[in-house]
Amino acid sequence: MAAVTSVWTAQAGQSGGGPAAPSRAAAPKPAAVSAAIAHASDRGEHAVNITIDDGPDPVWTPQVLRLLRDNGVKATFCMVGTQAQAHPDLVRQVVADGHRLCDHTVAHDTTMDAKSQAYQAKQITDAERQITKASGGVRPMYYRAPGGAFTPYSRKLAASHGMRPLGWNVDSKDFERPGSEAIIATVKRELANGPTILFHDAGGDRAQTVAALRTLLPWLKQQGYAFGFPVR
Repeated sequence: MAAVTSVWTAQAGQSGGGPAAPSRAAAPKPAAVSAAIAHASDRGEHAVNITIDDGPDPVWTPQVLRLLRDNGVKATFCMVGTQAQAHPDLVRQVVADGHRLCDHTVAHDTTMDAKSQAYQAKQITDAERQITKASGGVRPMYYRAPGGAFTPYSRKLAASHGMRPLGWNVDSKDFERPGSEAIIATVKRELANGPTILFHDAGGDRAQTVAALRTLLPWLKQQGYAFGFPVR
């Protein structure tokens, strides 16, 4: 993938003429956030944001979660709607571990920027619903276009739903499976480009990603980096 450098009413009633049960108002729609693509970290300049795309996956996501837990690191998981729908237990575990959710569309269509606004809206809002339902009611806080295929429309739509468009500064290239050492070298070399690092926990065999994270997370800590979340 090319690097991107720009970036929840039911009303209960009682029959038989008795008093109505208290109504439960719908949870308010999240406040709109900036439609600009986020890259910065909420922990400041000497910090990194670990972002994990395309899952959840029953094989690889638990391994990634274990590594993050062992290293005391929080990350942002950019989930494909159908994957979240298929594995709600993993979505809930991600939330329980203190990580954040990101909408990565329903179909992971990397040509989103060439599609109609109606198509873009359905991909984004359907995935938002799938992820929110799978999580037990926790909404995604970000939107990442597959392959970085953002449009002004998709950014504004996501922002109006409280999801900050999320880019990346460092593409680990783990999706290409070049070997864990190559992934490690890419991250170290490109880290000066900015804090948000892109990894994957689905879309194929992610053993190399797991191996690379096993080395990179302690190394980043040794270099004095804080681990944060993308700015909202």
